[in-house]
Amino acid sequence: MDYAIVVALEMVRAVAWLVLLAAGLAIIFGMMRVINFAHGEFLMLGGYTVVVSTGAGVNEWVAILLLAPLVVGLFGVVVERLVIRQLYGRMLDSLLATWGLSMLMIGGVTLIFGNTVQGVATPFGGVRIGTYQMPIYNFVLIFFAAAILLAVWAVLKFTRAGLIARATMQNPNMAETLGIRTTLVYMATFGIGSAVTGLAGGLLAPVTGVVPAMGASLVGQSFITVITGGAAVITGTLSSATILGTISQGTTFWAGPVYGDAALLVVALILLRILPQGITGRIFKRAL
Repeated sequence: MDYAIVVALEMVRAVAWLVLLAAGLAIIFGMMRVINFAHGEFLMLGGYTVVVSTGAGVNEWVAILLLAPLVVGLFGVVVERLVIRQLYGRMLDSLLATWGLSMLMIGGVTLIFGNTVQGVATPFGGVRIGTYQMPIYNFVLIFFAAAILLAVWAVLKFTRAGLIARATMQNPNMAETLGIRTTLVYMATFGIGSAVTGLAGGLLAPVTGVVPAMGASLVGQSFITVITGGAAVITGTLSSATILGTISQGTTFWAGPVYGDAALLVVALILLRILPQGITGRIFKRAL
């Protein structure tokens, strides 16, 4: 019984992990149709913000919850103004441009910090479940994954800003006719998506450690989750993360982590073969 509880909690943790990795990318891709290939490096930048801030004496939670999203969000606004703004409607060009940005970020961070793993202490310690012990921080990650999805849903569903954002993404020409400055909406959307990515990078820093090349190991899971989920930001991310995270973690417990990663990829390929527009492109067409 104890083992079953631990396995179930680890599956939920795996789902939360994918939600955190993919949420910022889902906002940018789902609402703007921009492929940010530097998404992994935005996660890395959030992690380094936490490492540098805590090293300078800032409280760890202030660094994670405030500084990481602020720094990465502002960086995202600069990137949108200087690079992405010129490439709307040119998906391949935006992919190549952000790929170049990712290489530049990796090189710059390596030059500054070196190629060594840095990190911060994992808060809270552990909790015992029968004969097993789990980190309490796993429950923190689950909480923040749920909170991010709920916050994004509430903003898109119930606020004027969310209505303006959805209108702009669905019909930018009509939005311009109605007096909405679509360039500012695009900038804000990219900045918010980047801030959510920075928050995720800060939250994951105590678990993964931080190294310049960490984005390469995270961006694959992020893209697989977003593309499998489809265009809907909330429903797509949650549905694909639930399916992929549960199967991947279950396979990990059964056969090992290598097979767990392989299972995630195989299931994603099968889903995309059956549902080429993603889960929400076929099943939850009108969902957010």
